[in-house]
Amino acid sequence: MEAVVLAAGSGARFGGGKLMAPWRGGVLLEGALQAAFAAPVRSVTVVTGADPRVASTLRAQAPSVRLVDAPDHAEGLAASLRAAVRAVPADAVGVLVLLGDMPHVPHAVLAPLCEAVLAGAPAAAPVWNGRRGNPVTLARELFPAVLALAGDVGARSILDRLGERLALVQAPSDGVLFDVDLPQDLARDGL
Repeated sequence: MEAVVLAAGSGARFGGGKLMAPWRGGVLLEGALQAAFAAPVRSVTVVTGADPRVASTLRAQAPSVRLVDAPDHAEGLAASLRAAVRAVPADAVGVLVLLGDMPHVPHAVLAPLCEAVLAGAPAAAPVWNGRRGNPVTLARELFPAVLALAGDVGARSILDRLGERLALVQAPSDGVLFDVDLPQDLARDGL
């Protein structure tokens, strides 16, 4: 299992530069990276794009991270997902997809998401209070469907088609539903 962190967006609603916003003595993107490194994965890839500071910061602070540029990132989320699955090693069983603007994902969710795909589920997603959230895991068998995505369509469209084949992992908190869209979101839970 490999991990990818989607960090190609501009954070327009945030005023730009969202992933480089100050957060817990570092920057917001570090929250997603901490989660990725804590997951049971072989490697971590970050998909970059709109903000060149993301790649330069990661080269300096996290040299073990593989960086992949999504040159067509402005086309929407699908471009980042396509870049992510193209970047994982050919022998990868699947991929854990984390969003760079979700620093509140509980670590306790990551292992069960990975385990579900390793046990044969085509995909897994966390749920909290009946709502599905992020991150998600996708088995290699779904990579062709990811490569066929276009525009601002994400993995949700693939997961919706799986029905009962989608493994659901109960999350211990609402972190799987909460991303940072506006500067005031950084203050959630005293951050």
